[in-house]
Order: sequence, then C-alpha cells, then structure tokens
Amino acid sequence: MIHAFPCGTLALDFVGTLRARRNDEPTEKLAAPADLDAWFVESGLVPRAAASDPSDLVAAIEVREAIYALVWARLHDRALPADAVATLNAVAAEPPLAAALTSDGWARSGTPRQALSDLAREAVEIVGGDEAALLRECARPECTQVYLDTSRGHRREWCSMATCGSRMKAKAYRERRKADAA
Repeated sequence: MIHAFPCGTLALDFVGTLRARRNDEPTEKLAAPADLDAWFVESGLVPRAAASDPSDLVAAIEVREAIYALVWARLHDRALPADAVATLNAVAAEPPLAAALTSDGWARSGTPRQALSDLAREAVEIVGGDEAALLRECARPECTQVYLDTSRGHRREWCSMATCGSRMKAKAYRERRKADAA
C-alpha cells in the first residue's frame, strides 16, 4: 500500500494525498495516473481501477484542492470559496460509480471520473452538513491531514494515533526526559 487512510472518510483521506501542505515542498502522492488508480483500489472505492489518463489526474487534483479549500474555510469560519463550491458541485453532479451484485457480495465499477463524483458527493455532505462541525486538522505541525473528530469528548488531536499521535507523544516524552535530566 502506498496510500494512507487515517480519516475514516474517503473524501478527507483523498485530501491527504498531498502531504505536509505547509512545508516548502509538500509530498505529492498523486504524481502519475497510476498513483490515482492505486488510490482508488487501496481505498476500496473500486476493486479494480479503470486506467486513468493524465486528464483524469488533473481532474482529481482539482477535486482534491477544492475539497481542501472548502474544509479549510469551514475550519476557519470563513465563507466557502465560490470557485471550489462550483468545482465540487459540478463533479458531484456527474454520474456516480455503478454498484453491482457479485458472487462475492457487491462491488462498484466505473470510470475515474465516476469515482471522483463519489468523492465529491461525500465531500458535499460533509462540508454542507452537520459533520462540518466535527472537522479538524491534525495537530502535528508537519501534518495537514483533515479528519472528522467523532471521539466521545471531541478532543482528538491527531489524524491517526498510529502515526502522528505516536510521534507527538514520543516527542513529548523525550522532551520531558531531557528536562528532567537538566
């Protein structure tokens, strides 16, 4: 697996395909159409991805950035950017993936554009619904992953305890040990 899925929602995990946004050189996880195909399969959105082409990759990055712009606006109590709203609404209006019953259960299939439509629909529901109040950004300075804080006390700080939470707790421990030794 080359992609991470710490958020529990595919639309927000998709935003995380550009890692460390505030760094001088963020890490792009969708550098080629094959990376997009891998994300679709690894996320479970489709069991087999149709081959994406360069225009699908451009569209995917546009959708990702529109979702992030809308989430950022919600996180900072700002008006939703009209261009991001228009982009997301246009993609969400396109046909979604098709669901089919198979001998193994069910599966989705379709084009990369249909997969983006499903992601856009989920993002519309999050940003425009009650879940918008649960949006958070990871507290680890190097991470810019956004997620829904569904913890009981709504005090979750990190996108994932397995990655960022563990690193931050280890760092705090080392700092305490260093301070105690001084």
